[in-house]
Amino acid sequence: QVQLVESGGGAVQPGGSLTLSCEGSGQISRFTVNSWGWYRQAPGQQREMVASIHHTGPTNYTDAVKGRFTISADFTKHTVVLQMNQMRVEDKGLYYCHVKKLVRGRPTDFFGQGTQVNVTV
Repeated sequence: QVQLVESGGGAVQPGGSLTLSCEGSGQISRFTVNSWGWYRQAPGQQREMVASIHHTGPTNYTDAVKGRFTISADFTKHTVVLQMNQMRVEDKGLYYCHVKKLVRGRPTDFFGQGTQVNVTV
């Protein structure tokens, strides 16, 4: 129904930067998308929201990344980007692209397959 493909993961040293990108396809329209976002899951931990952007503009970040990560999205092109700066070891994890869209009038969450981010000395 909706396909999300992430790219840009990899390895970086602490203090470095990475840019994650995601493109949506399938049954997706700027008229039905509520928000785009990024989640991450560290080994042995639950998946957590990292950043999100609402179709009206407001962004939301988990406290741990505020001031370091920036999310942007093009709701017409169905793309979302996460710019990660000043990265820390604790930023390591599997990063998932997320979109919340209406399906039969109900907000529904979709996730990509994930892209691995490693931060090592």
